[in-house]
Amino acid sequence: AINAAPRARKVFTLCHHRVLFISPSPGRLVSGMLRFTLNPTPEQRMSTDGTPWFDAPLAIVDVETTGLDPHNDRVIEIGVVHMLAGEVQDVYVTLVNPKRELPPEVTSITGIKAEELTTAPTFDAIADTLREWLDDRVFVAYNLPFDRAFVRREFERLDHEWNPARCIDPLVFVRELHRKQGSKRLTAVCERLGIPLDSAHRASHDAEATGHVLYKLRDQLPSDLDDLILLQAQWAQQQENEMAGWRSRKGERLENPIIAAETADRGNALGPAYTYGDDTDPVRAMFTHLPTSGSRR
Repeated sequence: AINAAPRARKVFTLCHHRVLFISPSPGRLVSGMLRFTLNPTPEQRMSTDGTPWFDAPLAIVDVETTGLDPHNDRVIEIGVVHMLAGEVQDVYVTLVNPKRELPPEVTSITGIKAEELTTAPTFDAIADTLREWLDDRVFVAYNLPFDRAFVRREFERLDHEWNPARCIDPLVFVRELHRKQGSKRLTAVCERLGIPLDSAHRASHDAEATGHVLYKLRDQLPSDLDDLILLQAQWAQQQENEMAGWRSRKGERLENPIIAAETADRGNALGPAYTYGDDTDPVRAMFTHLPTSGSRR
C-alpha cells in the first residue's frame, strides 16, 4: 500500500471557468499550466458537468501486439473491462488474427502462439462489437498513447473514425504519486498496491489490473472527471519536460568524457519518467516486462 498523500489543492484561475491543480507534493507547481490554459486540447474544452470519475462508466483497455509501431504492427489480442465504482461489470476479450507472422519474442512474453491466431477473427470481424464496448465510456489504458494508438490505427485501416473524447492514463498518476517508489511497470505497481495480477501480459488481466490501480489512487486524485483529465494533461506535460531535460543532460555527459566518468558510478539514471526499471534499453525492457507498450508497462 502507498502512504496516503494530501489531496491536490484546488487553484482557481480564469481558464474557461475550469479548476487547475497543483501537485500534492509540497511546493511543486504543475508545469505547463500556462500552455494548457492558453491552448486547451479538445479533452480540456469539454463542458464541466461535475461528474465524479468514480461514478463514471469506464472501459479499461489493453492490447497485445506484434510489435511497438501502430502503423506497421498489428493487434493480436484486445481486452476491454467495464468497471463502475471500483467494480468489474463485464469483460470482453478476444484474440485477433494479425494476418502476418508472429515474432517469437511476443510468444515468449504473452504465451500467445501463432497457431492460435490463425483461427482467430480479424479486426474487421470484431470492429462493430468493439465499438459497442468502447462507446459512451471513458477510455482507460496504462500507458494510454500506446493502446489508444493501436486501436485507432486498426479502425483507420477500416476507414472508421474513432477518437474517444475522454481518456485516463493511470501511468501518468503513478509516475507522479509513486515518484520515489520504484518501478512504474504495471506488475510492480500492482505488487506495491496489493492488486492480484496472476496472468500478466494478457489483455483482459492487464486491463482489469489497470482499473484497480486507478481506483486505488482515488484518494490522492481530484474527484471530478474533467478536473482529473486536466490534471493528467498537466502532469503528463511536466513529465515530458522532465524526460526531455534528462535526455539533454545525458547527451551532454556522453559528449563530455570527464562528466561521463564522474557519473559512471551512479547507476542507470534513466530519468524521472522512465517506466522500465534498471534496463537501459527501453525497447528490450518493453518486450521483457510488458504486455505490449508494449511493454510499455
